[in-house]
Amino acid sequence: MIFFPAIDIKDGQCVRLLYGEMDKATVFGDNPAFQGKEFVNSGAQWLHMVDLNGAFSGKSVNTAAIREVIKKIDIPVQLGGGIRTMDDIEGWLDKGITRVILGTVAVRDPELVIEACRKFPHQIALGIDSKNGFVAVEGWAEVSKMNAIDLAKRFEDAGAAVIIATDIARDGAMQGPNIEHTLEMANAVSTPVIASGGVSSMEDIRALKKVGEGLLEGVISGRAIYDGAIDVKSAQAILSARS
Repeated sequence: MIFFPAIDIKDGQCVRLLYGEMDKATVFGDNPAFQGKEFVNSGAQWLHMVDLNGAFSGKSVNTAAIREVIKKIDIPVQLGGGIRTMDDIEGWLDKGITRVILGTVAVRDPELVIEACRKFPHQIALGIDSKNGFVAVEGWAEVSKMNAIDLAKRFEDAGAAVIIATDIARDGAMQGPNIEHTLEMANAVSTPVIASGGVSSMEDIRALKKVGEGLLEGVISGRAIYDGAIDVKSAQAILSARS
């Protein structure tokens, strides 16, 4: 399993939101590239990034900051937030992003997601963000009537590299992940699943390792790293250890 430290970018700064609300942002640094390098030096194997302004506006906003991160680090990066067209996808892959995360567009334009998965094998991730089991879109500003598990099943044969399953009721709240929901999704589809939202302690890492071994692709955490509750190197060591 892989540990993915997260950098969420709002107005060029590293922030974490509470429950995905833009007006509840805590700033943890004004240099995302420096933070990315710090994660690399701490032993990160992958980096998870989100353009928060992009997620809400529907188009990439923090392009300059993201490109600077890509220049400074030498590990794979997965990026989400405001990526809604084939041109957007191709543009970010050309800029050096390893894997593009598609979220809102999976609900709005599923055919585009299927086409992208076929055109760019192993480079498309589905970001399925949910609240009370239902998919949230437009930067989590709107909760749809689509069941998250049903959405995952809809793309079962599309060829997505991974599904990133985020419970937004847990995100940034330091209350622990929704393990039940994550495992339900992982058991419902053959596409590998990454756990996200609420991962706030080393104990959470151990718990996800225990129940997710052979089932989960990895774990994402952000705020807990900045707060010192999770150590990147130790988290990766736990997830990498053989059972």
